[in-house]
Amino acid sequence: MPIHLRPTAALAPRVLLPGDPARALLLAQNLLSQPAMFNHNRGLWGYTGQTAEGEPLTIQSTGMGGPSAAIVVSELAELGATCFLRVGTCGALRSDLALGHLVIVTEALAADGTSRALGADRRIKPDASLTHALLGLSGPDLESGPVVSTDLFYDGRPGQEAAWSRAGAVAVEMECATLFALAGRFGVRTAALVLVTDLRVGPRRRIPDDALRAGEQRLGEVALAAMTRGGAGAGEP
Repeated sequence: MPIHLRPTAALAPRVLLPGDPARALLLAQNLLSQPAMFNHNRGLWGYTGQTAEGEPLTIQSTGMGGPSAAIVVSELAELGATCFLRVGTCGALRSDLALGHLVIVTEALAADGTSRALGADRRIKPDASLTHALLGLSGPDLESGPVVSTDLFYDGRPGQEAAWSRAGAVAVEMECATLFALAGRFGVRTAALVLVTDLRVGPRRRIPDDALRAGEQRLGEVALAAMTRGGAGAGEP
């Protein structure tokens, strides 16, 4: 039995993974019919319900950072989940990325400790078919590229962001490398879609709250469309 998750509803094979528990609730209200609370232990809110297509889906928050995400995803995988799509946030490292844009993660640069402890090399890729499904979607707000995963939200080292950008990262976040590293350990499919909430080049800016809520709704809708398009159905690993 899991230690940190205490399921109070059925777990679906497909799972969306927001970091923020409030985003898990928002997405459950927008994407699921009659959502039931899957977990509330340790403040890691999760919900299971049916999508508009009649397929079961779980939306489970992971908390912040690789260590917390590793615990949640490991326990979900042990419980039987087979397909995971992170729906998180990021800070843009490229000047043409705007607040509210969505970044389809094509690769993670492992600058964090958790993914490296799991055996990740410097770069680690998500599931090809699920990422292909994301890339097959269109919209003026959709971008793609590598991200860098780090342990520190407030990283004040001079030149660090410029170095990440030179290495090819278009954005910085905290969980993708860990999620991708866990895929090999558990034999599951993992991918990621992240919302630009901060601009880290030029004038520093943070997304307003109303735009954040709208972006989170769009994030969930695109992620679910990709899961459906990618053949990650109720019984498909």
